[in-house]
Amino acid sequence: MYRQGMSTTEPAVHPAPPTEWTPPPPDPISRFVMRIWARTPRWAGPAAILLCFAGATSYVLAADPTDGGADAVPTCLLKLTTGFDCPGCGGTRAFWYTLHGNIPAAARHHAMFVFALPFLLYAFVAWGGREVFRWRLPALRFGPKTVGIFIAAWGVFSVLRNLPFAPFTWLYV
Repeated sequence: MYRQGMSTTEPAVHPAPPTEWTPPPPDPISRFVMRIWARTPRWAGPAAILLCFAGATSYVLAADPTDGGADAVPTCLLKLTTGFDCPGCGGTRAFWYTLHGNIPAAARHHAMFVFALPFLLYAFVAWGGREVFRWRLPALRFGPKTVGIFIAAWGVFSVLRNLPFAPFTWLYV
């Protein structure tokens, strides 16, 4: 094939075919992590998450986040500096009330946390049970639209809880 304006004696220039991409070899740290990962038992992931959850639960029970204001431990930096509730403000108190079985008070402090908690617990039990005990619980499958709606609802909740007039003052913690 000849391009317009080329003489008929010059052959057309064709680009070289693309070469197949091969990833670079892993660096020493990646090789170390991959060796450790290959030797790690299947129960280690769920056990590590349970250990972190136990630490968080111990901290919340010891700190009692319901005793103070914005400057009390644990501190929310955004609320301390601006006075506004961040998207997670009230989550620690909601967790504390949930651990004590007071679901209405937990919802008062962070309704989105209380709504998401059963889904998160079931997802962990389904995954952990499959990894450790080979259970076949149906996994929760959320599509992008569902996740987008939840994130949008959380964003609306975060804005509404900072409005200084009724009925939204009930959401301010």
